[in-house]
Amino acid sequence: MPRFVGVLPSLLAGLGFGLSLIVAIGAQNAFVLRQGLDGRYVGGVVLVCAASDALLIGLGVAGLGSLVSRMPTLLDVVRVAGALFLAGYAVLAARRALGPAALVVEPQGLPSRRQVLLTCLALTWLNPHVYLDTVLLLGTVAGTHGEARWWFGAGAALGSVLWFTALGYGAGRLRPAFAKPVAWRVLDLLIATTMAAIAVSLVTK
Repeated sequence: MPRFVGVLPSLLAGLGFGLSLIVAIGAQNAFVLRQGLDGRYVGGVVLVCAASDALLIGLGVAGLGSLVSRMPTLLDVVRVAGALFLAGYAVLAARRALGPAALVVEPQGLPSRRQVLLTCLALTWLNPHVYLDTVLLLGTVAGTHGEARWWFGAGAALGSVLWFTALGYGAGRLRPAFAKPVAWRVLDLLIATTMAAIAVSLVTK
């Protein structure tokens, strides 16, 4: 117990820092929110997001950030690939929002669990910001905690679990507000705008 009390400040610092990085409007959060509202494969989406963050945080705490910072070409490749993927997703969201049959979807037309999870993986791993935030920035800050850096990383990973669980499952409470088709149109327009804005920012830097 005394040892845990000694590392508790690093754990809490990691929790706060991790939440500060992920609690923001972005491609990944927008996707988790929509799946939570849709109520399909929420557990899998939350697991993919939280596990991916934990892995990236672990790599950052282990010191991979210094290696990534010396490979700008790799980040450029991820940046372009991510921009193209986000642009394509923005088009799909816009079609859902503006299409005449956007809100009448037959069961056979719904994406499968595999498609949803692959999309979630792509939105996570094709986003260069995730490497800059978790591997480089968070890894650097974790290093200032010395031997307690892994507790800092554990706190950040816990923050991801708490956030994505709350976002994914908490979105279900908003489902009554989306009983009207216009609410889904507005949501998809916001998602399309967010994805397109991020895609543009990735290729204009």
